[in-house]
Amino acid sequence: MAKISKASGDGVFAVLPLRDIVVFPHMIVPLFVGREKSIKALEEVMGQEKQILLATQMNAADDDPEPDAIFDIGTLANVLQLLKLPDGTVKVLVEGASRAKIVSFTDRADFHEARATALAEPEEEEVEIEALARSVVTDFENYVKLNKKISPEVVGAASQIDDYSKLADTVASHLAIKIPEKQEMLATLSVKERLEKAMGFMEAEISVLQVEKRIRSRVKRQMEKTQREYYLNEQMKA
Repeated sequence: MAKISKASGDGVFAVLPLRDIVVFPHMIVPLFVGREKSIKALEEVMGQEKQILLATQMNAADDDPEPDAIFDIGTLANVLQLLKLPDGTVKVLVEGASRAKIVSFTDRADFHEARATALAEPEEEEVEIEALARSVVTDFENYVKLNKKISPEVVGAASQIDDYSKLADTVASHLAIKIPEKQEMLATLSVKERLEKAMGFMEAEISVLQVEKRIRSRVKRQMEKTQREYYLNEQMKA
């Protein structure tokens, strides 16, 4: 296998099909791998350039997805660390490097392998993107305040990112959206469009989270009222 050539942008890579996760460029993420083909793919790349193509499978329940059941836009990643666990599975730490499109799969049988081409971002007007980026950071701050599963430190880190492509991917990776929506973000090369989509997804999520917050507050007030009435009744009985 070869690295993507800077001249042609083409290469042949081991493919690691992912379940229920889309890995974006710039992300560093641990993955737990148990399928035989996937472990063989990792062993192959560890002996060479330590680069692998991460591509999400369409059906997470599929143990051995066919090529047409794997999304054709993935992320070329560097394998930073590989640890074999006592139960035979593997924990691997990967760092997303760049978007890539699968052109075709090879006939290799022991693991998934594909010809892929690197995807470049189009040239765009930076002033408009900068304005969008500011709005995205503001929306992300509001989103994190409502979504307690995300550390506030993530917002601080996001606000310091001056690479707008990285900002869009960072925000996308933290959104509680479905896999097809995350895949849509990955497949969007335009930074402007990616930022716009991130805003759209966030605004929709913020609306849902605000409704959930109001419901929780209403339920809490009702429970407190019921509890107070119970105590008053008990005191009157006494």
